Amino acid sequence: MPLPKPPAKKADRVPPSALATDLKPGASPKPKAAAKRPKSPAVLSVAAPPPALAPMAAAVQEPPKRKRSAPQPGEKPKLFVLDTNVLMHDPMSLYRFEEHDIFLPLMTLEELDGHKKGMSEVARNVRQVSRELDVLAASLQTQTLEEMAKGLPLDHSGHREAGGRLFFQTEVLSTAQPLGLPQGKADNQILAVVQALKERHPGRDVVLVSKDINMRIKARALGLPAEDYRNDKALEDSDLLYTGVQQLPADFWERHGKTMESWTQGSHTNYRISGPLVPSLLINEMLYLEAPGEAPLHARVTEITGKHAVLRTLKDYTNPKNAVWGIAARNREQNFALNLLMDPEVDLVTLTGTAGTGKTLLTLAAGLAQVLDERRYSEIIVTRVTVPVGEDIGFLPGTEEEKMNPWMGALDDNLEVLTRGDGAAGDWGRAATQDLMRSKVRIKSLNFMRGRTFLNKFVIIDEAQNLTPKQMKTLLTRAGPGTKMICLGNLAQIDTPYLTEGSSGLTFCVDRFKGWAHSGHITLARGERSRLADFASEVL
Repeated sequence: MPLPKPPAKKADRVPPSALATDLKPGASPKPKAAAKRPKSPAVLSVAAPPPALAPMAAAVQEPPKRKRSAPQPGEKPKLFVLDTNVLMHDPMSLYRFEEHDIFLPLMTLEELDGHKKGMSEVARNVRQVSRELDVLAASLQTQTLEEMAKGLPLDHSGHREAGGRLFFQTEVLSTAQPLGLPQGKADNQILAVVQALKERHPGRDVVLVSKDINMRIKARALGLPAEDYRNDKALEDSDLLYTGVQQLPADFWERHGKTMESWTQGSHTNYRISGPLVPSLLINEMLYLEAPGEAPLHARVTEITGKHAVLRTLKDYTNPKNAVWGIAARNREQNFALNLLMDPEVDLVTLTGTAGTGKTLLTLAAGLAQVLDERRYSEIIVTRVTVPVGEDIGFLPGTEEEKMNPWMGALDDNLEVLTRGDGAAGDWGRAATQDLMRSKVRIKSLNFMRGRTFLNKFVIIDEAQNLTPKQMKTLLTRAGPGTKMICLGNLAQIDTPYLTEGSSGLTFCVDRFKGWAHSGHITLARGERSRLADFASEVL
């Protein structure tokens, strides 16, 4: 492509009159003819680009602005009517609906006002919602019903991801309630508002969002669209949850053996591999290859650099010689779990599995071995959510640990197993061992965790499936230098209302921490409690 011709005239100075007229603040200079335009003394005039390069030059001078996702032409944003339990569950749910609009009935505000007092998690969320609504209401200029009816911009408080508007119920929306629903109930009044909005906006999708299953069933029975609040779910399907274990293909050595490097470091063997398997690996993921007639391979991913990954063989805790506080692993997953629990470089370990898989026993044995034998941590702290399975037994007397004792039956059972021993020391020795172990185990309530910092502690969070993501964040941020956090839970046994397998804090933690160099997760699959427990978990 030929270059443009050089300029024929020299540059001229810019007169002061041109600066005064053309370069006014806030106004762009008027275009003039090329021959009459004054030239800058430091810049030579350059000919215009060829026609083929004109679009490219314009694209370089004015880059296109990135626009927020908006509805398709002819498609109106949806109008979501929020139930009270959505705001109680997630106070930031106001900003989770992208370009769509939100409508709050007066009954929702009334119910929020009735739950603002107290120190519970629900009361704290309600007070946060009230503060968010107050900030959004501050964007009003005239404080009139006409301006309120136009809606409040949700991005006024700095949440740019929310492109819709917030509407309050500013008038009585009267509509006939079919099926003879009673008028005094709050849920029925919210359903009446949804039906009135649907009749008033026939060309727009009006959707009720509620965490209450019965509320959604009644809405669908009345012909009203209803959805669950799904933004808090880390995964839509719990079967897609990261297991922490991956089986190697049968042709692993054939496909990766040619470029493999190996070296010995202490009692471990390291393998540096490169191949099609590397992109699917995560740091601290457990790998195994078991073929008949060959030595099994149990390894952990310790490093991923570009197209290469380093695998390190594991310590065999199934051998009684390597037993941890007298406990040896009985299956492959328990061996993987003990390798993570005994590794000082892993600060967070999450263990999931059905009842009887050994989560609490393995964790407590690893904690006692590292507290009493290796002196790596100063003490063990055990906490859990006090959510009863059946009816609550009421207030309990005593200190904090005495109040928590009824919730720590699993801890007592496992301590009894760990202190059983062979009986060679007699009853006195067994009692002394039990007292020593109990002196290193502290039972703490979840209600007093805010503001604390644990230094050099081995923290066990039992029944973590009953925690919300916010509670899980509160607990994990308590860790100080030298502290190891262990989260145990069974996602099939969630007792907290409005929590599911996809929205549990344990699921949230496993999904967000996978691949971090100082965390690991194992899903224990096989139960080792008894043949009765194993058969009951399968058939019941």
